[in-house]
Amino acid sequence: MSMELSRRDFLGRCSTVACAVSLNMAEASVSHPGAGYIGTLCLFSKPLPGMDWRRLAQAAKSVGFGGIDLTVRQGGHVRPERAHEDLPQAVEAIREEGLDVPMITTELTSAGDPAARTILSTAAKLSIPFFKPGYYEYKMVNVRRELEVAASQFRGLVSLSKQYGIQAGYHNHEQYIGAPVWDIASVIDALDSEWAGFYFDARHAVAEGGVGGWKIATNLVMPRLKMVAAKDFLWEKTETGWAARNSPLGEGMVDWKYFVNALAAGGFQGPISLHLEYDVAGETSAAKENNILAALHRDLQFLKARLRQGYGVIAGDR
Repeated sequence: MSMELSRRDFLGRCSTVACAVSLNMAEASVSHPGAGYIGTLCLFSKPLPGMDWRRLAQAAKSVGFGGIDLTVRQGGHVRPERAHEDLPQAVEAIREEGLDVPMITTELTSAGDPAARTILSTAAKLSIPFFKPGYYEYKMVNVRRELEVAASQFRGLVSLSKQYGIQAGYHNHEQYIGAPVWDIASVIDALDSEWAGFYFDARHAVAEGGVGGWKIATNLVMPRLKMVAAKDFLWEKTETGWAARNSPLGEGMVDWKYFVNALAAGGFQGPISLHLEYDVAGETSAAKENNILAALHRDLQFLKARLRQGYGVIAGDR
């Protein structure tokens, strides 16, 4: 048997290594010369719904991305009911342009979803290592019971994904189950670390725990971190009260120095998906598309600069 690891196997193993990261390490200006970040910087395909798969890949490549986080959900670039036919074609078009598809974003919350087996089995056959499930809601009636129900559904989904060989990364999103991380961590900790972990979002973690809570959450997810979402936000006072307003990277409340240092100290090498959630204007659809690409380029350059500070070097620098 060959002792060499494929890039996919290496990244998958790195994302699940148990590594205790102290808050003090992340606070410090940590340098990791020679280690570097070799994961894939992905464009989350959501902000460019009008582009077909090839144009999407060409646009992402022109901006400087190395991969696509492809939406496989209603209104996404691949509709769930068309996953068997369209996902292979989409991935082929993207890979022909020289980009990778290390993760897909789905709405799956249960193994009983009619599209679950098709999406997961097709993605696995295409050697896509990670998928993002959908969200579970707190109804605020009996949160303990609501968490138990969500946990049961998530366990079933992970069991199914394990059958096909694709890893689940649970996304912490404000207001949903898993937003404070502690709740869903109790569920994920009991699952096989090879197949279930976190898709961590510092923007939502800061919104839920703006002083120290988000740093605790960062530390908590690190041993089982699969993927990372990159986005930012500001609290804004409106006529109806305080609201979270999405912003370009570096213009919001996320402490990127702390966060990237924590990723580097933890040895994270999984995909990072850059999201564009803030409004971008344009007088025509074409103008708006161009403005979105310009905004993505700006945010990507910011992200790369922060990664270089934390890791020392990133893929493509050598």
